[in-house]
Amino acid sequence: MLKLQVAGILEDMKRFLLQLAATIIGIWVATLLVPGVSFGSGSGFFSALLTLAAIALVFTAVNSIVHPLVKTLAAPLYVLTFGLFALVTNALMFMLTGWLSGKLGIPFEVSGFWAALFGALVTAIVSSLAAGVLGVADDKK
Repeated sequence: MLKLQVAGILEDMKRFLLQLAATIIGIWVATLLVPGVSFGSGSGFFSALLTLAAIALVFTAVNSIVHPLVKTLAAPLYVLTFGLFALVTNALMFMLTGWLSGKLGIPFEVSGFWAALFGALVTAIVSSLAAGVLGVADDKK
């Protein structure tokens, strides 16, 4: 019984780390493609990787804690706009990630709404593709 629980925990940790890696890739590509989305990497590959990992952790926390609340409160707007309001809420979550990162001393900047909109869109597309390549499954088997 304990062996099954440990195996389940390890599987969850593996899935979380793979999803985090996919998010890191998505944010990195967004900083390359979207003007107004940037991070200070310091000097060196590992410094940049640690900075991106910290940003990805903040992004994951925002999407796990704040985003469901915003989606619930904005449900009527989702219905009225046939779901297009999701783009606005995703942009706001991306802006919140930039603000929180700055407050935590993590050098990540999102310069405005349009940068946040396109940054969130690029991050979502790229991280979804990366998650597929890395084999992150949405359902547990």
